[in-house]
Amino acid sequence: MYAQAMKQRTVSEATSGGGLLVVAQWEAKEGQADNVAEILRGFLPEAQSEPGVKLFLISRGMENPAQFLFYELFRDEAAFKAHQESAHFKTHIAGRALPLLARRERTQYALI
Repeated sequence: MYAQAMKQRTVSEATSGGGLLVVAQWEAKEGQADNVAEILRGFLPEAQSEPGVKLFLISRGMENPAQFLFYELFRDEAAFKAHQESAHFKTHIAGRALPLLARRERTQYALI
């Protein structure tokens, strides 16, 4: 999977005004990496278009294609919560992708 930029926004534009940064790492179960990648391809454009999302990137490991890295910058905590409550998150992520994972880790950061 390739990383996609949102609406040609520069990093400085996306990070101005701070925000909540969420970094997530996933590892797909044996034999499920391509299925996870396909789900994420459908999910990504919807996540990137959310009003509270400043930047949303998903990458796939080059050495280990079962690994996925998410770099998500939200306007604030409320925008992150709205993201998790969105129909596309519930359908693509909670409903389809999470059951295919062997590992899922998330860490939140405040921009400095």
